[in-house]
Amino acid sequence: MFSTVLLCSSTSKVSARIFRFRVSHAAVALASRVGCLLIWVGEGGVRLYASGQPGGARADRLLYQAQLALDDDARLNVVRKMYALRFGEAPPERRSIDQLRGIEGVRVRKMYELIARQYGVEWKSRNYDHTVWESGDTPNRWLSAATACLYGVCEAAILAAGYAPAIGFIHTGKPRSFVYDIADIFKFESVVPVAFHVASKNPRDPERESRLGCRDTFRKTRLLDRIIPTIEEVLAAGGKEVPMAPEEAIEPAIPNEESIGDAGHRA
Repeated sequence: MFSTVLLCSSTSKVSARIFRFRVSHAAVALASRVGCLLIWVGEGGVRLYASGQPGGARADRLLYQAQLALDDDARLNVVRKMYALRFGEAPPERRSIDQLRGIEGVRVRKMYELIARQYGVEWKSRNYDHTVWESGDTPNRWLSAATACLYGVCEAAILAAGYAPAIGFIHTGKPRSFVYDIADIFKFESVVPVAFHVASKNPRDPERESRLGCRDTFRKTRLLDRIIPTIEEVLAAGGKEVPMAPEEAIEPAIPNEESIGDAGHRA
C-alpha cells in the first residue's frame, strides 16, 4: 500500500500532511472538486508515483514563477540566491548564469571528493548514463539512488506549493528542471552523505539501504517542512511582487489549525 500525502495550498502558506490509508474513488473526486492536491509517494516521501491535479488549484504562483524565469535580471537574481544558499556565501559579482554554472561545477566536484574521503570511498567522478543503470561504478549508482529520493520529495513540495516542476532557473528544458534546482540546494547536506555511507558499508541490498537512509534523514531534518519556505525565499530574490490570491480562488480544503495560545505556547 502506498503512503498518501495530502498537500493543500492556502493564500498565506502551504501545509503538508502525510497519512497512510486507502482512498476511495469518491474521496479522490471530492478532493479534486475542492482543490486539494493528492500526491502518492513512497514511505518518507522518497518516491513520487503520481499526483492528482498537478500544479494545484490556482495559477497565480505558476505565473509568478514563469515571470521570474522569463526576466533575465530576475532569473539571475534567483540563481545567485540558489548559489548563496547552497554554498553559504554570495557568488562573485558580475557573472552570467553560464559562468555561475562553471563555478558551481568546480565547487561541486571538490565537495564530492571531500565527502567521499570522509567515508573512505574511492571516488573518481560523477559519471553515469541514466538509461543504463550498470554503466556507473558503485558509488555513482548509490548516489543516483539517493538523489532520486531527494527528487521525489522536492517534486512533491513544488507541486504542493502550486509551482511548475518544469520551469527551472539553473536547469532548463527538462520536465523536472525546477526539481533539480531546488534539490541541489539540499543535496550535500542530505543524500550525498547517505550515499557514500552506504557505499562504504557495501551492504547486500544497497539500493534499499540508500532509500531507507534517505527516509530517515528527511524525517530527522524535517526536510519537507523546509523545502517550501526555501522555494519562497529563492523566488523572492527575483525582486518581483508576489501575487495575491484572486478573490475567486478556491479556499484550502483542509485549513491550517488555529493556535489556542500565543507565540510562546504550543498549539
